[in-house]
Amino acid sequence: MTYKSRKKLALFILLIGMPAYVVFAVTVMNRIGSLPNWVEFPIYVMLGIGWIFPLKKVFMGIGQADPDAPRDQE
Repeated sequence: MTYKSRKKLALFILLIGMPAYVVFAVTVMNRIGSLPNWVEFPIYVMLGIGWIFPLKKVFMGIGQADPDAPRDQE
C-alpha cells in the first residue's frame, strides 16, 4: 500500500470509522445492561485500546515525510 493511500485510509478511519466504532461500543455496552463500575471500566479500556491493533500498520509512519517522494539532488 502506498504512502498516500495509507494516509487517506488513516484519515477515513479517524473521521468516519472511529465515531462509528464509539457509537457501536457504547450501544453494545448499553444492550448488555447495568454492570458494576468495576466491571464496566476494564471493558471500556479494552474497547478503547483494542481497535488499534488491527489498524496499526495503517497508522505507522503517517506523520513522517513521504518515503515515495523524489528527493532533491544537490
